[in-house]
Amino acid sequence: MSKKTRPYDIVLIGATGFTGQLTADYLLKQQKPLKFALAGRNAEKLAQIRELLLADNPTAAAPDILIADSHDMASLRQLCAQTKVVITTVGPYALHGEDLVAACVTQGCDYVDLTGEPQFVSEMQQKYGADAEAANVKIVHCCGFDSIPHDLGVFFTIQALEKKLGTESLSRADVKVEGFVRGHGDISGGTWNSAINAMPNWQDFVRDRRQQYRQQANGRDIRLVEKPTLRKLKDGWAAPLPTIDPAIVVQSARRYSNYGQSFSYAHFGVVPQLHRLALTGAAIAGIFVVAQFGKGRDWLGKRRPSGAGPAPEERARHWFNVEFVADVKVPQQEAVKLRTIVSGGDPGYDETAKMLAESALCLVQDKSKLPANYGVVTPAEAMGKYLLKRLQSAGMSFEVKG
Repeated sequence: MSKKTRPYDIVLIGATGFTGQLTADYLLKQQKPLKFALAGRNAEKLAQIRELLLADNPTAAAPDILIADSHDMASLRQLCAQTKVVITTVGPYALHGEDLVAACVTQGCDYVDLTGEPQFVSEMQQKYGADAEAANVKIVHCCGFDSIPHDLGVFFTIQALEKKLGTESLSRADVKVEGFVRGHGDISGGTWNSAINAMPNWQDFVRDRRQQYRQQANGRDIRLVEKPTLRKLKDGWAAPLPTIDPAIVVQSARRYSNYGQSFSYAHFGVVPQLHRLALTGAAIAGIFVVAQFGKGRDWLGKRRPSGAGPAPEERARHWFNVEFVADVKVPQQEAVKLRTIVSGGDPGYDETAKMLAESALCLVQDKSKLPANYGVVTPAEAMGKYLLKRLQSAGMSFEVKG
């Protein structure tokens, strides 16, 4: 079925979960007409969620309900053939995500998700990247707090440097960017379970990804900083963050020549006191050990089950900001330093639902203007400045600080 004649612009799988409901609510509040459906295994639960959503959005058109199962390929293909974009909030994605990616590729349907699972993203690139590119399909992982503030934040920083230095100079430059994450919030059950399932193979992923970048530099030196170190800042201590975000940033850098002839990125979380950093590190190390075993992962998963989240008044007290510090050296010119900040509200739920929904809306409503980058691509590769503009209009702040 041609995309132009498909009955739906967006189908959301996972609306019975907490973040899925927030995403559906965001889509129902859109002013532009949107052909939208909710999908899942249980029609009764979806109908209940729809009634709750419509009670909060009485003027919105009721979304249709479609039945599909994450592990039933026939139902997924039928679903994907009816829509231009699929959103999925059903994780852990390593357990429930692959068949939907495959269905999107075969049915010519774009895809966005919230995963922060590095092994899943790497596996989808290897299995479906070439086919998705050949089919002009955009499979866009990591469209929540992992990894849009970081990926689009560096993209915004590069834009600011381009205005300052010019495209030609920047393309010849040595660009080093460091990101410093600060915030107050609550990790979602979905993120918690995804992280636990990613831990057993984390070291293999890091080794394979570094090797991949070394082999595919294409004449440019684009890399992760392999061993970022602990450092003291004015407002606390910065420790390396073991997340997927640096790999996403570096993939975008490989795509765009204006990231420099050489580009490196390092990623840190900022903690106010050293003793809190030590306690956090010890807790993460303990969780990592327990997560190496199946029974341990099951036990950890029950500590924070998917599908629940904090009340609106609690989320209203949550916030984040990511500070980017760029050091740029252009041959035969003075070195340039630039600082930018990306900031917003509750990172784990409200802002994540906003980022996910705006990514899908961008793929639908801005499609004719988007970069012709297809395959398993990052948010910056897939949507670039058009997603950046949407996020700014939706209330996320992207600022140059000097």
